[in-house]
Amino acid sequence: MHGGRVQCRNAKGKVLGAVPAALKEDDVVVRLRQLVEWLDRHDAECLSTVDGWLAKSLPVPTVLLGQVWADSAWRSVVRDLVVDAGDVGFIRDADPERGVGLVTLDGDTVWVRPETVTVPHPVLLDDLDELREFAAELGVEQRVQQLFRQTFSRQAELPSGTTVADFSGARFEQINHVLARCRTLGYPVRGGEAVCAVFEGGATLQARYWVGADQYPESEAWTGELWWTRPDGTTVPLAEVGPVAWSEGMRMASAIHAGRAVEEAAE
Repeated sequence: MHGGRVQCRNAKGKVLGAVPAALKEDDVVVRLRQLVEWLDRHDAECLSTVDGWLAKSLPVPTVLLGQVWADSAWRSVVRDLVVDAGDVGFIRDADPERGVGLVTLDGDTVWVRPETVTVPHPVLLDDLDELREFAAELGVEQRVQQLFRQTFSRQAELPSGTTVADFSGARFEQINHVLARCRTLGYPVRGGEAVCAVFEGGATLQARYWVGADQYPESEAWTGELWWTRPDGTTVPLAEVGPVAWSEGMRMASAIHAGRAVEEAAE
């Protein structure tokens, strides 16, 4: 295998452009293709899991990081994240015995072993600009969007009410189109509403954004308002929505809204 593809060589050792037809259903080739598919799924699951740690502010056992570090898929997702382990820094290594190795904002490399670490949401990082500059100096490339994640800061004084209309009125030619966009972005759709769950302050809130519902998938769709609910469906006043839930809900609505059908201006 090379670059995630099954490759074959001829008798002279030359790499062929494609697997010969006679070998496509060979047991070894089939198993190699299945392995590639499994590795792709595993990589996607690692990325989704770590993104969930960030979006839901979940504490992560330090010993777990040490155990998964040997797995290249896990390591590629976790490495270079900014973590709070008592000291805040970029995680560069992890070991079941030593804990986690960090590069701090002072440029020091330290090993710490707290019981858990957190992966702070960027909206909670007071020194975000400084971290971004330092990341550029270190050549950091984060697979999970953290430092350069799109964020939305909550206004100091939110208007009374329960809904945000900033992203309403977007037209999609078909409900199929907006559903496909939600699926690509990783947001489930339930009853015509795109949903993003965030765990913050010891409780879960769900951001909900109306994307349209109709029995005919080819029907035109128009987006509606954005709001937040508790797991039991109770709507939460905007003033009670935390900064992470606010940012993630607005990020979801903004990303879906960006895929709307745009009318070309008349010449």
